[in-house]
Amino acid sequence: MATVKPFVSPSLTYETLEETLDVKPKTESLTIGIPKEDSFNENRIALTPEAVAVIVANGHQVNVETKAGEGANYSDNDYSEAGAQILYDKKSVFDSEIIVKSAPVSDADCEFLRPNQYVISPIHLAVMKREILEKMMSKKITALSFENLKDAGGHNPIVRSMSEIAGSAVMLIAGQYLSSANDGRGVLVGGISGIPPTKVVIIGAGIVGEYAARTALAMGASVKVFDNSIYRLKRLQNNIGVRMWTSVIEPKILGKQLKTCDVAVGALSGAGGRTPIVVSEEMVAAMRPGTVIVDVSIDHGGCFETSMVTTHKKPVFKKYDVIHYCVPNIPSGFARTASQAISNVLMPLLLETAEDGGIDNVIWYKINIRTGIYLFKGSLTNFHLSERFDLKYTDLNLLIASRR
Repeated sequence: MATVKPFVSPSLTYETLEETLDVKPKTESLTIGIPKEDSFNENRIALTPEAVAVIVANGHQVNVETKAGEGANYSDNDYSEAGAQILYDKKSVFDSEIIVKSAPVSDADCEFLRPNQYVISPIHLAVMKREILEKMMSKKITALSFENLKDAGGHNPIVRSMSEIAGSAVMLIAGQYLSSANDGRGVLVGGISGIPPTKVVIIGAGIVGEYAARTALAMGASVKVFDNSIYRLKRLQNNIGVRMWTSVIEPKILGKQLKTCDVAVGALSGAGGRTPIVVSEEMVAAMRPGTVIVDVSIDHGGCFETSMVTTHKKPVFKKYDVIHYCVPNIPSGFARTASQAISNVLMPLLLETAEDGGIDNVIWYKINIRTGIYLFKGSLTNFHLSERFDLKYTDLNLLIASRR
């Protein structure tokens, strides 16, 4: 069979096309709304007056509901001097394009949400309801969660700051409940010359554990840390820079240490689900009367079998004569510091969003922000949530690529 030579017509010209570059859009001006949080125990506010001043100076508008900053001791006057508009009606705050909240979206909030809005808030998996997600999906909301937002280094900056606050606060809380005034053992955390130091057992060597250990050591206590990850224990020792007593979580060793300690801290993190219970009821019953348990992991169910959720108003209860402090959302008790920490992350993020020309573009240019988006224009883009509530999951990368 004769081979047919390819035919090239001389009348055709073959030229390379110019490459079409992704031209960055012009800066967009934003309208940001900060409603007052009505949810229980929430005192934080997601943007401080200082952050609002920077955002307003960059040509954006910020609407703050009256008394929104009260829990963190920021007055309406502080916000109006920073250039924010103080609004007296929640509905008008929700007329803004972007809503920034320090508590999860509630049923009441869903009524006010407008179609195609952009919401930045925590999720709090434990209290998330399917109906809320469905209402947000029907309104084609784009939503970013505090918990999953990552920075360029791949860390979760808001979660990290909140963990640092909770960890540092643990020893202050424990010290308070060990005092005689609060029916504690009457022991001073740390002790003084000639008196053996107070013994603190910390379960979990994450950020909360590290900061609790740091504060306890600074107070002069003797610290023992348990965690099943050798890597985390090593990292904790390196970060603190002191050789410490560490162990994997082995029930016999843990039980023995808990029997003689003055403070026990639960700082295990539940990866996506419930925290494992590592301290049984028998172990708590064997602890000395007046010992203080601070279960920071109560947000995800707690790692002591005897833990039950308490509130900032009534923070402790006694079981087997052991004082249990199980307040979820400890950072809300230190609302001003916590608000500043959240604000430090969100303010640059909002300015970046404006510079890139809106949320759709910032997601396209900043890959790290994609991890925080759990709803995009009404499509659920978080796999954990879709599995948990049996809702349709859509890959965010495909969604945004199809819109370019």
